[in-house]
Amino acid sequence: MKVLLVVALVSLIHGSYATLLIKGPTQPVLEGDPVALECLYSDSEHNISQVRFEIFSKSIKMWRPVYERPWCFYSMEIERAADRIVLSIPYAGKSSEGSYRCVSDAENVTAPDNSSQPLAFKVHYMGEPSVSREGYTLYLSVPQELKVQAGDDVVLKCFASSSEEPSYFWRKEGSDWILPSSMLTLKKVSVTDEGQYTCTAEHPSVESLSKKHTVRITVLPEDAPWYESSNGRLILMTSASAVALLVFSLSVSVFLCRRAKQTKTSKGPIDDRSQKKPIYKASSESLPSACGDKQPLV
Repeated sequence: MKVLLVVALVSLIHGSYATLLIKGPTQPVLEGDPVALECLYSDSEHNISQVRFEIFSKSIKMWRPVYERPWCFYSMEIERAADRIVLSIPYAGKSSEGSYRCVSDAENVTAPDNSSQPLAFKVHYMGEPSVSREGYTLYLSVPQELKVQAGDDVVLKCFASSSEEPSYFWRKEGSDWILPSSMLTLKKVSVTDEGQYTCTAEHPSVESLSKKHTVRITVLPEDAPWYESSNGRLILMTSASAVALLVFSLSVSVFLCRRAKQTKTSKGPIDDRSQKKPIYKASSESLPSACGDKQPLV
């Protein structure tokens, strides 16, 4: 009998509170699209003024409040109506995706009744593709025109930041071949290899989401100086930067050494032992002169 009474009491307590609901996109959205989330009670008579949005932080592994952000592409606006709260994201981006929920700060409502079920949505995005050359750092992109010496091997890699791993394709302008790979390999290039090469990155889930990057390859004559190639210019620029950095470092070192030497050899008024001790008036009047007479103090 007591067990039934406790169960009935718990049911009564839970039934006295309306359920918090959160509404929003149920499918992935594209980067740049607007997104709206709503918090509301299943019973419209409940007060929505003490309800707020929270987002789950992946970095700290906990829920944190959502605040308005008036920044350009990353702005968030929170509007309150009589029966709901609306979180508007005018420009959805990578930082917008995640799990959201509604939480009540009312004192008479405790967990788990004070929060809604989480709502998660994903943002599909793709950045501009970049092309790097094998043997060089990824942070050093290939120039728009790549000048190479005849007989060199050219290996280019195309990559793009994306919400899902893209599919890559290489094409050469004027040719009928398509290479389904992120890597383009040209062995012992000759004049016939010159031309415009385009890498296309396509999103696997969104057909309309694809971007391109084009590189022109120019093959220099066999008797061309090595420094006319893109590789040679890079070596010259790197060497010049290294020399400039070395000269700057030496100049700073010489300046600091000279300044330290001057500070060490210079003497201030306190360390100057050549200073005479002060003569006080009382002691001067009582001292006889060399002739035995007292001299007036000037």
